[in-house]
Amino acid sequence: MTEATLNLGSDTDLMRRCCELAAQAAGHTAPNPLVGSIILRDGEIVGEGFHPKAGEPHAEIFALRAASDRAQGATLYVNLEPCNHKGLTPPCSEAVIKAGIRRVVIGMRDPNPKAKGGIEKLRQAGIEVVVGIEVDRCHQLNEAFIHRVTHNSPFGILKYAMTLDGKIATTAGHSAWISGPSSRQRVHQLRSRCDAVIVGGNTVRQDNPNLTSHGEGTRNPLRVVMSRHLDLPSDRNLWKTEVAPTLVFTQTNANLETKAALVRQGVEIVALESLTPAAVMAHLYQRGAMSVLWECGGVLAAKAIAAGSVQKIWAFIAPKLIGGQRAPSPIGELGFTAMTEALALHSVSITPVGQDFLLKGYL
Repeated sequence: MTEATLNLGSDTDLMRRCCELAAQAAGHTAPNPLVGSIILRDGEIVGEGFHPKAGEPHAEIFALRAASDRAQGATLYVNLEPCNHKGLTPPCSEAVIKAGIRRVVIGMRDPNPKAKGGIEKLRQAGIEVVVGIEVDRCHQLNEAFIHRVTHNSPFGILKYAMTLDGKIATTAGHSAWISGPSSRQRVHQLRSRCDAVIVGGNTVRQDNPNLTSHGEGTRNPLRVVMSRHLDLPSDRNLWKTEVAPTLVFTQTNANLETKAALVRQGVEIVALESLTPAAVMAHLYQRGAMSVLWECGGVLAAKAIAAGSVQKIWAFIAPKLIGGQRAPSPIGELGFTAMTEALALHSVSITPVGQDFLLKGYL
């Protein structure tokens, strides 16, 4: 949405533009939210900005700088409530008041208890404040941030590709390629927006993945491997840490020889007393991760779902049939014996991607 196509008299259109600005920093802001801001004066956009990464100024500050003295008496649009606390940067609410803004239009309140209070402060300063414009769009934009601050855990996405009959590989374990080039491009884009991507040892041994964004986007995620015994080959793509960082979670007293070899190649090793999805997600939360992508096999996927470490599903469905009673499926044993126990997804969407279909939904 460009200024030429915006209805500058529409709060809805301008809030959508804020969300578009915010999304430009997807994958770069953790643990901070995605925020975009616009300043409108006399029917003209006089300033725009978005938060580029943690430690940098917030979106409102960039918009105010761009507007300069034209912010006096103007309306400020922002998709998330201006912060009211001093973190790595000063409170945005104070900057908005100081700039002489007359009206503030906000997409949604900030769910972070440390940051909220900006709305009340702006109103106390005599500024007209409107809250709840395009709120569903604003929630979806920052679903990972909202989950992180309300559950003290990263937002987990399970991604897999399967045939129409529900297989992720042949009975011989061959899986390249189930989905088409367009679907794989979408996965690369998704990786660039996530802070970490997780696989198990079997995926490393059988598929030798890269787990990079392959040039889609401007960054690669932290590549994470879960391996209890470190029974891993020494010549895998994930050990090329000059391409992207790799972190291997294992258990104490795992293979010391493999551990030393991986450390020499620049791989970070973290040994836990008990290697579980919950423990890994807790560690990634402490490192500041906001979005975590699970690209693992069925056994680990089932454990991640059972542990509550998956909130969203990305399932690529290829119009192919491969059969095989022993061919693996995307999700292993969950212990259910009745269909009434099945986990139902909500807010489901299905989108054609090349010859495939992408189904998204929330657990």
